[in-house]
Amino acid sequence: MDIQLEKLELIKLLADTENPAILKSIRKIFKKEQKDWWDDLTDEQKAEIEEGERQIERGEFILYEDMMKKYR
Repeated sequence: MDIQLEKLELIKLLADTENPAILKSIRKIFKKEQKDWWDDLTDEQKAEIEEGERQIERGEFILYEDMMKKYR
């Protein structure tokens, strides 16, 4: 079956339903499909990002523009 036709048929079924359980189930499917990039990082990568955030909070950073001036 053509995917566009399948989508249209599903849209019609969704628009016609009054069953909240079906709507809830569909929402769960879509939420499950949405993957957070954070979950794909290693523990080491997460720790490095978190340390970078702490450094920013402590003011331990330089602006990109300042860095570019220094190395030009």
